[in-house]
Amino acid sequence: MSINTLSGQAKTLAVIVVIISSFAIHLMSVSSEAQDEWLTWNAPANRQDCPIEQSAVWAEHEDGAECIRYFFSRDIDEAPLVFVRMYGDRSVAMHQAPEEISNNTEEEQQAIAERRTRELGLPVIILARPGTYGSSGNHGERRQKSEFLALDAALDEIMQKHRIGSLILSGHSGGATAIGALLTLGREDITCAIMTSGAFGLLERAQRLRERKGNPPRPGIDGTGLPTPYDPLEHISGVIDDSERTIIIIGNRNDINTPFDLQEKFKAALSDAGHQVTLIDHPAHGPSSHNLKGRIGYTAIEYCDIGID
Repeated sequence: MSINTLSGQAKTLAVIVVIISSFAIHLMSVSSEAQDEWLTWNAPANRQDCPIEQSAVWAEHEDGAECIRYFFSRDIDEAPLVFVRMYGDRSVAMHQAPEEISNNTEEEQQAIAERRTRELGLPVIILARPGTYGSSGNHGERRQKSEFLALDAALDEIMQKHRIGSLILSGHSGGATAIGALLTLGREDITCAIMTSGAFGLLERAQRLRERKGNPPRPGIDGTGLPTPYDPLEHISGVIDDSERTIIIIGNRNDINTPFDLQEKFKAALSDAGHQVTLIDHPAHGPSSHNLKGRIGYTAIEYCDIGID
């Protein structure tokens, strides 16, 4: 083999090495960019990092401030009525790496909002509770009053920003508790409130769960390990009178996570205060009977009397 042939092979090999190296650097760059797209969890509030020009608002309230993320369909501007969804607790997800959490990008949450809009025939907002899906705060401190004040302030900012008329609020489990709390904070723009498998009677619920697990009693302590949770059941007087608003509470009698009888108690307290409220016992998935069947948190808008097909 000639020297010229060896020299040519060496040059070819060198070119291949350069190409492979460049491709590897590109992959590392793409991976880094993808990592930047994961939504953060349990991050401190920082106004400079809050993407308020896109899908976030800076929510100031009496106990502080949070950057609250929300994901929405494209037709929410100047909408007379918008459907707002809040997820349940994410106590497992908050301990996972961001890339391990399901639907943990802005694009994925946005796609969910668009899909729900097509299904419901209404503009949809997914409102991320503090500490979850990019919202600042500590999800471990959920059900404290500060969580609900942040969500209340965020809704004010969102409605002003997008010039929205009124709201249908829908939430599951801890998200339902949040909606109950928002009612007690005196919001006047709620056309309909849908609460599925909500936690009410929080300290009694926490004690029942401890007993079921064989744990010792902790009087005055919520299931989060924190004292003084904000229990909507204890603040019924804050719910404003509105004869045109519908409140819908949906659960399952066999729910071992959020007891149905405490949902009945919340319904009775609202009814006794003169509010229009409906309680529904709905089929659920076993064995906990906590997650209800048929996406009822969305389809229950049929009970809202809002004049859409």
